[in-house]
Order: sequence, then C-alpha cells, then structure tokens
Amino acid sequence: MTNNDEQNLDRVDLEKNFLGSIESGMSLPTDKMPEHPMAPDVAAQLVQHYRLNEAKADQNLATFCTTEMEPQADKLMLSALNTNAIDKSEYPKTAAMENYCVSFLAHLWGVPDGQKMYKDFIGTSTVGSSEGCMLGGLSLLLGWKHRAKAAGFDIDDLHTHKPNLVIMSGYQVVWEKFCTYWNVELRQVPIDGEHMSMDMDHVMDYVDENTIGIVGIQGITYTGAVDDIQKLDKLVSEYNKTAVLPLRIHVDSAFGGLFAPFVDGFKPWDFRLKNVVSINVSGHKYGMVYPGIGWIVWKKNNYDYLPKEMRFQVPYLGKTVDSIAINFSHSGAHIVAQYYNFIRFGVNGFKAIMNNVRKVSLKLTDELKKFGIFEIVNDGSQLPINCWKLADDANVGWTLYDLESELAKHGWQVPAYPLPKNRDDTTISRIVVRPSMTMTIADDFIDDLHLAINGLNKAHPAPQNIFADEDTVQHMVTK
Repeated sequence: MTNNDEQNLDRVDLEKNFLGSIESGMSLPTDKMPEHPMAPDVAAQLVQHYRLNEAKADQNLATFCTTEMEPQADKLMLSALNTNAIDKSEYPKTAAMENYCVSFLAHLWGVPDGQKMYKDFIGTSTVGSSEGCMLGGLSLLLGWKHRAKAAGFDIDDLHTHKPNLVIMSGYQVVWEKFCTYWNVELRQVPIDGEHMSMDMDHVMDYVDENTIGIVGIQGITYTGAVDDIQKLDKLVSEYNKTAVLPLRIHVDSAFGGLFAPFVDGFKPWDFRLKNVVSINVSGHKYGMVYPGIGWIVWKKNNYDYLPKEMRFQVPYLGKTVDSIAINFSHSGAHIVAQYYNFIRFGVNGFKAIMNNVRKVSLKLTDELKKFGIFEIVNDGSQLPINCWKLADDANVGWTLYDLESELAKHGWQVPAYPLPKNRDDTTISRIVVRPSMTMTIADDFIDDLHLAINGLNKAHPAPQNIFADEDTVQHMVTK
C-alpha cells in the first residue's frame, strides 16, 4: 500500500468523525448548495453547532408554544411524520383521530351530550390556530353575504355595503391578514386605562348592518386578559331582536380554549352561549403538542354556519366527507400527538396540569410584588400570563427593555413591549407560563430575576431626588 493510499484511508476515516472532517474547518454554506456531500453525522453536528445561540426551550418564557412533550409522544410523532393528513383515504386512522379530537373539543366547549361529528357539528384540524381564525372569519363573511343578498342588499356595492368585522384592538395579527385578504373593514374597539379587554359599554357602537360578526378573544396575547363573551352574547341577543341581519360571535380561544375548561374562575364563553357559532384553538399551546396544529369547530353542521362554498368533498372509507381546511399537504404527526395527549391525560389529567400552571403563575405574581417597583397588569389568576410594568413611583434608573437584556444574560427570554394603540405609551414585560414550566424552573427564574435587578441597580443607579424631604426643601428656601 502506498503512502497516498494510507493518507486516503486516514482521510476517509476522519471524514466519519466530526473533529477531523474537512467541513469542521469550513464555514457553513449559506448562499449556494455545496457541490459535494458530507457524512451525515458531520452534517448533523454542524447544524447543532449553528443552533447553539438559540434560546433554551425551558428558559423561553416568551413563547406560547409547547416546547416539551413526553417521550412516547415524540416517538408517535416521529412514526407519523411521513403521513399526509390531507389524504384521508390513504390514512383513514389519522382522519379518524382528527374527527375524534374535533368531537372531544366540541363537547368540552358545551355541545350537548350525544351530538355527533358531521351529523350535529363539524370541525377540522388546521395548521395552527391562525388557519382556524381564517376559516372562522371566512364562514362569517360568506354567511353574511348569503343573508345580506336574501335581504335585498346589493353586496357588490362596497360603498354602501362593505362588510366589516368587529374586534378589540389587542387582536392577533391573523385577523388583520384575514380582513386584508378578503377586503373586510377591520373595526377595532380600543383599549384604555379601564378596559384591557373588549369595552362592552361601547362595542355595539361599532356594529351596523354590514357587520359580518364580532370576534371575542378568550385570551389576549398582549396581556392575558379575557373578553367578557357572556356579556357580549347578551348584547348581541338584544341587538338581534330588531336586526335586519342577526349578528354572530366567533371566539378566538387560541390561548384559553384548552385552559379555561379545566380550571375555575371563567364565565361561560363557549357554545353554551346562544350566539357563539364557531371557536378556534391552538393545539400547540395548552393542547401540549409541538407547533403547529390548531382546531376549529362550528356548533352546527349546516350551510348557514359553514357555507357550502367552504366544503369540498373527498373520499373517505367508501363515502365522502367535507374537507374544510385551507392548507393541503402536511404531516399527520401533530394529529396523532393531539389524540395521544387527549387520551393520555383525560379531563382529570388536564385539570391537574393546568392547575399546576396556575400555581406557578400566581407564585410569580407574589414574587414580583415583593420588589415594590412593579405594577401588576395581569396576575395570572385567570389565564396564566404574568404581565407587569414599572410602577409610576418606581425610583430606578433602568427600563423594562434593560431588564429584558439583563435576563437574557442568564438565558431567560422575557419580552418587553408597548401595549396596543391608545395605551402604546405603556411598556410591559410578559411571561407565559406553560405546562413544562415547573415550580423548580420558576424558582430558578426568580433567583436570576433578583440577580438581574441587583445588577441593573448597580449599573444604572436611580437618579437622586434633591427634594427628598421637607427639611431639604426648607434649607434651600432659606439659602
């Protein structure tokens, strides 16, 4: 064997090892696909190295999304990644599990016992709850168009009859996208110092005959506040007594739809209310599935609630069923994982988990109050979001943006941001408490929060108030 042969063998051996590979001494490709392949272990290690500076999932207190599942769920998802959820005939068991999940949610949200999927109510999985919002908004729009046309409206005359949607100003951006895509006027009920959720004293001022519906939010992402949908339902019922075109309510419960049913402190907000016709939720939030899966359910399976134009017939088990979702090919893994979570934990398991989440949220509120410099905006007593601002009399030399940066040094992601329009002069910080945030993690965060604030106080001392007391003021007047 020649020296060249030995060197080539050494090189082949090294190429199997990350440390000695050629690629470990090169920058990652970013512009053009590389010409030559590399060993799979080397490629995997490089990708892992590239991700080193991303947030650790357990320390990301900004996201609503699930960052941890049980190993059994991980394996189930991996085994189902190669399935296509849209192909119901090819993957009938995945389609069946999707229907079971819709039925679980419908009954969790108040449809009467004994009602059945397709016969009484209808729904679908979606790619995140944003697609659910799109579908809910579209069903309101098309339903309004049918009723308006039957009432003699010229719906093509947009000067007179441009459709509008009413929502509070702390909405998730998908509603702005919906209104833009389908040429609907977005009417925002503003928040103010006394209304961090929908202002029920003025919401009906935004309604007219061209209103396709009102969106109530069961968990506002900015603050964790909750719209009083029970009160909204009463207002809509009163309006509908004389309305030419009766109003309907869609509930965006992306956040709260899989939390509120398992804990106390919530008024009726779901299908128990007469005018709530559809609800969406994120499975990848408190449904405890990795991103991205969502769900939408319509209370009744008829063309008035879910118009015919939104239903497309697909074969399934020798028959046909309605395909409703906007998205097409996507893995069935998330559906499998959602069904696993529902049967794995059951109602009592979800209750135990969500009440632990609430305990952690309340503990954080108690600790924040002890600093004496924060004003609590949302205390976590309903939905488990902790929001706070610097108190008006807080004598500190730093801002919440400084606190965000200081906590990041300890690995924690805690965003600071302004509130929506009309309150955008107020900056708040927010923590989303997820099921994976144990009390141990919360205690660790609290320790680092003390370190961060102490560090900020040293680096940015509070400005001295030369008018600190009456004696000082009198001394200066005498001088």
